Amino acid sequence: MNVDPADTYLIYDGDCPACRNYVRFVRFRDAVNQLHLINAREAPQWVTHLQDNAMPLDEGMVLVFHGRYYHGADAIHHMALLGSSKGLFNRINGWLFRSARVSAVLYPVLKSLRNALLWLLRKKPIATARHAERD
Repeated sequence: MNVDPADTYLIYDGDCPACRNYVRFVRFRDAVNQLHLINAREAPQWVTHLQDNAMPLDEGMVLVFHGRYYHGADAIHHMALLGSSKGLFNRINGWLFRSARVSAVLYPVLKSLRNALLWLLRKKPIATARHAERD
């Protein structure tokens, strides 16, 4: 995987309405150079790369910032640290997730809600959908 350390990458589940809207509303400060929003459902090379590095996307989104990888609770924590304070959503996001401890407690709840939402929408997990495409 060719990652430019000057750029920022956010890899998320584009079939999940909650994930899609989170990515749509979150804003980063100017400290973040080029931001690449990557829908994992359309980027199998990222899914493979992240799974090979013990970061399955069904367990959480991934933020790549300055060449470092943040997964799940660490990703939303670092996004809050890099986030803008413009807009109500971003202020609440920053307030909630600036604490690594709070992020670690809340992220499993958010992940469970995401999984329930995908189940209700009859969407397969990323790994299962990817496996089915190869067969």
